[in-house]
Amino acid sequence: MDSGNQTLVTEFFFMGLTDSLEYQVLLFLTFLLVYLVTLLGNLGMITLIWMDSRLQTPMYFFLSHLSFVDACSSSITGPKMLTDIFVEKKVISFLGCAAQFWLFIQFVVTECFLLAAMAYDRHIAICKPLLYTLIMSQGVCVQLVAGPYAMGFVSAMTHTTLAFCLPYCGPNIINHFYCDLLPVISLACADTQVNRILLFAVAGALGVLSGVIILVSYIHIGVAILRIRSADGRRKAFSTCSSHLTAVSILYGTLFFIYVRPGSSFSLDINKVISVFYTAVIPMLNPLIYSLRNKEVKDSFRRVLERRKLLIGT
Repeated sequence: MDSGNQTLVTEFFFMGLTDSLEYQVLLFLTFLLVYLVTLLGNLGMITLIWMDSRLQTPMYFFLSHLSFVDACSSSITGPKMLTDIFVEKKVISFLGCAAQFWLFIQFVVTECFLLAAMAYDRHIAICKPLLYTLIMSQGVCVQLVAGPYAMGFVSAMTHTTLAFCLPYCGPNIINHFYCDLLPVISLACADTQVNRILLFAVAGALGVLSGVIILVSYIHIGVAILRIRSADGRRKAFSTCSSHLTAVSILYGTLFFIYVRPGSSFSLDINKVISVFYTAVIPMLNPLIYSLRNKEVKDSFRRVLERRKLLIGT
């Protein structure tokens, strides 16, 4: 490799969110609470599904992996962001930045396709209830979970390789609180147009692919619900999908705003603020959405509490 292509930058510095001490204290307390609730909610959901045999169905198998992905994705940026809030020099090594970026892309893409797999599961459950157990076998469920992880791996490998093979010769201050693609490649000492086009193309393709799966599934679900004669039956059928629809709308809306816009409309400062939402808030919201809007989860939680009271009483 010639000297013009060598990476001279060995570490990056984050600008962070604010330099005001008052806001730093507020942000630290807020993000600490959000992170703790995220871990408690997602790990609690996984534990609840594992403990209650009534929740060991394909739907909750996917939900347990969604909770695992949310717990991991929040841990990629959360602890580092918390420790950096009061630090003057918010530093991360070049390899650490690459690793953080890889894992972040891995889990974001995995979550998108997990939501698509969950939409397919709901489609089979509502449109083909008599064949549900046969179609959604254990082997099929494992494949539907392995696919999103594989898509995440390929996407992360592609973007990380292209981004961190660029020459970085300074400056090395990232206008963000974690290693996201656009703020990082904006520091490269080379033309990054190919990377930006690839970001738009890959993000668009992955979004369209997973989005089409969800859309087609819900078109079939909508048709099936309309064919149900009783209002109570339609309500129960829709209630099984409402939590998933809420999670899909929040995640896809945020990611679309960040990554699938024309390059001229990108603003790193605006993206930094919005990134707080999908790196910290969305992983916290998913377990709350599925627990507060899902009768089976609430009933399971109640049974676990009652069982615990009986054990304490004896």
